[in-house]
Amino acid sequence: MTPDSPTRSLSDSPRIFDNNLLDRLSRIDHRVPPIFYGPIILALAILSIQRTGFPSTLTGMFIGYVAWTLTEYFGHRYVFHWEMTSRLGARAHFLIHGVHHDYPSDPLRLVMPLLMSLPIMTIAAVIILTIGGALALPTLAGFIAGYVAYDMVHFHVHHGTSRTALGAYLKRTHMLHHFREPDKWYGVSAPWWDSVFGTAGRG
Repeated sequence: MTPDSPTRSLSDSPRIFDNNLLDRLSRIDHRVPPIFYGPIILALAILSIQRTGFPSTLTGMFIGYVAWTLTEYFGHRYVFHWEMTSRLGARAHFLIHGVHHDYPSDPLRLVMPLLMSLPIMTIAAVIILTIGGALALPTLAGFIAGYVAYDMVHFHVHHGTSRTALGAYLKRTHMLHHFREPDKWYGVSAPWWDSVFGTAGRG
């Protein structure tokens, strides 16, 4: 396989930082998010059940999940695909998301590194705990669970085998986003938002 072959360019894991530590932190095994965030989600859910009961916990978690899917959609559409013209802006775009479109099968850059997900979850926690009231804990649990589900779906559509109609649909829409319609299908784990907001492709 030659260094510039298409197969290598899609699956390679390029160095993106000169600093060895930063470059290592930019890569992550896909099992890390559920291992790291799973106990946090469980603890929040248990505390919520103890404080507000099971029905309220389910309600809050559903609200949090929906909030995550909207965050995923709008973040992907307006932040990840915001291509700035300056040299610094272009570099920022490449680091945030461009590297994934250049090397979409890089197995170590298919889920968010903790360096990126922790600030997002921290900001979400501050907002939700401030305005969430009695449903704050389950809402936060649902938000984080939605994020982990997104990461797992994203890894699966690139490296898994779809055995269900839903799995095949998610894989197809995301591959269309990568290889045919980069301005469509921003909802990786929740492509129904593309239908709602007018960014669904021809499928």
